[in-house]
Amino acid sequence: MPALDVDHATLVYELAGAEGPLVVQLHGLTSCRARDAALGLDLGRALRDHRILRYDARGHGESTGKADPAAYTWPALATDLLAIIDRLSPGEPVHGVGTSMGSATLLHAAVRAPHRFASLTLVVPPTAWETRRQKADAYLGNAALVERDGVDAFVELGSTTPDPPALADAPLSRPSVTEALLPSVLRGAAASNLPPLQTLAEIDVPTLILAWADDPAHPLRTAELLHQAIKGSRRIVARTPYGIMAWPALFADHVAAAEHQQAGVVPQAS
Repeated sequence: MPALDVDHATLVYELAGAEGPLVVQLHGLTSCRARDAALGLDLGRALRDHRILRYDARGHGESTGKADPAAYTWPALATDLLAIIDRLSPGEPVHGVGTSMGSATLLHAAVRAPHRFASLTLVVPPTAWETRRQKADAYLGNAALVERDGVDAFVELGSTTPDPPALADAPLSRPSVTEALLPSVLRGAAASNLPPLQTLAEIDVPTLILAWADDPAHPLRTAELLHQAIKGSRRIVARTPYGIMAWPALFADHVAAAEHQQAGVVPQAS
């Protein structure tokens, strides 16, 4: 499996497709590219004539990392993202799609280097701004739990939290992070937040926001505020597993529309 060495980590990735614009897919906290696929969140599968890059964030899946919470904050993960797209798509903007932590990583990267992105797709954006403090406290408590009682206690605690209706049929899974790194990963998440809304309002990149309902960890409030802040963005809410099943096609349509816009082509109505 190919990999890229970054600051004190090796990022393992897979690249499908021989030619075409690059699409970069990012997963959520404690997940990995394989786990997101099992949850039905491999949105790039409906695309044709594109290269699809999926990689495990540092400390997740097959990628390595160090036991330092600062390495897992969203701005630090954005630095990793920009490094990998600079290596694999130098000079050419990419389509970014990210779930939860992945969407936060995309936003931090887009604020710093908007010219590197042809489109953004933000999937179930996490708690942010005024709702972030309570979630951060929970992450800190979970980090202490793992250090005290091990990862099994963390998994057991997570099993008591109801899944949102859109994930009613999702398989059970364990964190894709080692027990040694999990406390640092959780503390990095606790120290993170999205950029201010006034900063996000400066993003001029075609943006699709895919949210699901009834999930305190990914509240519709975040999706709605992002929709209001990012000019021209589109927001779609899934309320059942069937809603998620439509996301790959919606993502493919969004990528096509962004490419038509960049080329100055007006798509014909079907």
